Amino acid sequence: INTNHRTKKTEEQTMAAEATTIPEEVSSLWKSLDPAIRAALIESESKNDAEAASSKGGLQGRRALASSGPRMDDKTAKFIGGSSFTKREANPGWIKVRGDVYDAIKGRRDEELSAKVPVDIEVTLPDGKTLAENKEGVKYQSWRTTPFDVAATISRGLADSCYVARVTYSAYASDYDPVEDGMDAVDTLADSMSELEVDDDAKDKTNMTMLWDMTRPLVGSVSKLEFLKFQDDQDARTVFWHSSAHVMGEALERLYGSRLTIGPPLAGGFYYDSYMGDGTANGAFNEDDYKPVEAEVSKIVKQKQKFERLVVTKEEALEMFLGNPFKEQIISTKIPDGTRTTVYRCGDLVDLCRGPHVANTGKIKAFAATRHSATNWLGDTENDSLQRMYGISFPDKKMLKVWKENQEKAKERDHRRIAQQQDLVMFHELSAGSAFWLPHGARIYNSLINFIKEHYWKRGYDEIITPNIYNLDLWHQSGHAMHYKDAMFCFDVEGKEWAMKPMNCPGHCLMFAGKIRSYRDLPIRFADFGVLHRNELSGALSGLTRVRRFQQDDAHIYCREDQIEAEVVASLDFMKSVYTTFGMTYKLELSTMPTKALGEKEVWDRAEAALARAMDTFAGKGGWRENPGDGAFYGPKIDIKVMDAMERVHQCATIQLDFQLPIRFELQYNTGSQEKGKEFARPVMIHRAMLGSVERMFAVLCEHYGGKWPFWLSPRQVMIIPVHADWNDYCQEVRDKLHNEGFHADVDLSKNKFPKKVRSAQIDQYNFQLVVGEQEVKNGTVNIRTRENKVEGEKKVDDLIAYFKELRAERKIM
Repeated sequence: INTNHRTKKTEEQTMAAEATTIPEEVSSLWKSLDPAIRAALIESESKNDAEAASSKGGLQGRRALASSGPRMDDKTAKFIGGSSFTKREANPGWIKVRGDVYDAIKGRRDEELSAKVPVDIEVTLPDGKTLAENKEGVKYQSWRTTPFDVAATISRGLADSCYVARVTYSAYASDYDPVEDGMDAVDTLADSMSELEVDDDAKDKTNMTMLWDMTRPLVGSVSKLEFLKFQDDQDARTVFWHSSAHVMGEALERLYGSRLTIGPPLAGGFYYDSYMGDGTANGAFNEDDYKPVEAEVSKIVKQKQKFERLVVTKEEALEMFLGNPFKEQIISTKIPDGTRTTVYRCGDLVDLCRGPHVANTGKIKAFAATRHSATNWLGDTENDSLQRMYGISFPDKKMLKVWKENQEKAKERDHRRIAQQQDLVMFHELSAGSAFWLPHGARIYNSLINFIKEHYWKRGYDEIITPNIYNLDLWHQSGHAMHYKDAMFCFDVEGKEWAMKPMNCPGHCLMFAGKIRSYRDLPIRFADFGVLHRNELSGALSGLTRVRRFQQDDAHIYCREDQIEAEVVASLDFMKSVYTTFGMTYKLELSTMPTKALGEKEVWDRAEAALARAMDTFAGKGGWRENPGDGAFYGPKIDIKVMDAMERVHQCATIQLDFQLPIRFELQYNTGSQEKGKEFARPVMIHRAMLGSVERMFAVLCEHYGGKWPFWLSPRQVMIIPVHADWNDYCQEVRDKLHNEGFHADVDLSKNKFPKKVRSAQIDQYNFQLVVGEQEVKNGTVNIRTRENKVEGEKKVDDLIAYFKELRAERKIM
């Protein structure tokens, strides 16, 4: 359930994602990855600022267990760092030793490369134009021609402005072996890269599509070659930030002799984890380290060091990283014997990496070290303590300036800060990851739910209520137990294992199967605001964006295959209405059949065609884009990416087709057919959510509005301010009238002077201040001021109530 936005598996997207058989490697890879990576992927840089501070000693990176309370010292802690780092040391000797090993291995690979026979190749561009030679008439050849060379044939400016290529091979050269080239090796950052939608290893290998270094020779004819720029493509940004992480890692090694562990790109930046001893003053990072690191990065950038890719065997990798126990552990546990993997070198740095990377370090024009924190190896507090440094970089200094300005704005809008200031939500360590909704916060929470319920009533949904706990047998049937049990709260009930539900879909399937269904009954739309619990790693908890207890505007539509298009159009219209009300824009993507999809291709093809027709009907041709091979394994899906007031992207709403849960629960309906064998058919299940997690949507809206809640959502709609204590009783009468009409109204009966009362109400974000003096009492009126201190004048109380009702009904953004 993730990171961290886009993120690929956010809470909203995964309400069904694990509902069927999941490839074995997916369930094991995440266990070896620092959980904070996943959290960072759905958080902006500003949201991560409090991560270190909020992590409680002994809990970071751990799930809630019986042993999470006070416990005796654990003598079984797995510390492997040892004496690999004893003190800060500039340019330690092992850097040169590692470089010498690299050079020796490179010599062996160069001999292998010399045996390859270049053959003529063709390259097709996205516009369909095919190229076979450069401007001088020199033929393109495998093992020699690079994407940079092809781009330079078009324009040198194009070649210089692109950071990575996306290559779809039509055929490999006869002497190219992906295994020999390290392409089938496990990527130690695969999970984080897939969360960022880079995951070239997960691309459809039948189409041989992958990200490719601009300076890496092509190994066959290319049916589609795309050149990706930082400004236009998320893959390019992620590769750019991944390369920047290597540059920062090189600086950390040069300055301090840091023992690097992992350094992944994030949704907006990157970090590197380093072992620097036991985290005492000698090794621990502090803010004084930022400028030296930035200065060293500047030197590295000016040197324009090339990023070099090198294929190594497992044994060669172990030799290369001898002395770094963390790299040794990665190599020993994640790289199978007899296989190859890859490393990249830039300058003095050599690091385990699948790549790709930018051409050289000179591409990084602007860099800043943004913050630091402590963490643990593999996110487990029983392991070595590590030091983490975060960074951000851009290909233009102006972009860094804008980013810094936006970060300041983001800090001001941080939902954790606003929620505390406005007394909306609190947290307590005795229920970590579960929000305590204070009265004013509950008003907003309930308003959001009621907003969706109004739509349900109009759009033909049936609200249902389902249990919070189930026998674990349900989760075995749905497939969650095998791959998701670690993220569930499980407990014993009369000798049998039960669990709190982390999603609603299996329970809804039980309800559908509870009686015989007819084709006339479909579509059936079950909507459920049931409380969900997920045993998230404590190190990944972050405000309201990552919690253990939450509710979703969760609904499942059971329909016939011929009803898919109409239901999807209706769901998209629902989504549009919701986000237009919020004042947010959106983009649509159709994610299609992945390589490891379950089910028949013919069914997938029909479903994808139905979704495409629905999106054409809703958004018009060209109003959406296709994301090939990125669907869930159980069905195609529509990714809905919404943009807030700060132009940040959030993935909250989702529409997903599911063919697998109806099979697992043997769901069927009577078709009405008399033909033998066709009396019953399986329904198609549509998972959809508009808000997604109400908690997360609360956080998104809090930052979108900057705490200035629109009138219909506001927990503080009206403050009535008497000019003198003589008018207190009248003010109370007005307040009671407003309260009886369902408005959140208060009276300031304090002894503060009038100007301070007005200012206090504005600071507290009351939408309106109603000023009452002698004239207003005589006339049965109030004098209206807005939150922005605009005086709207005198109005009769009954007229005011009618006006407020109109604002509430129309849900205007004010």
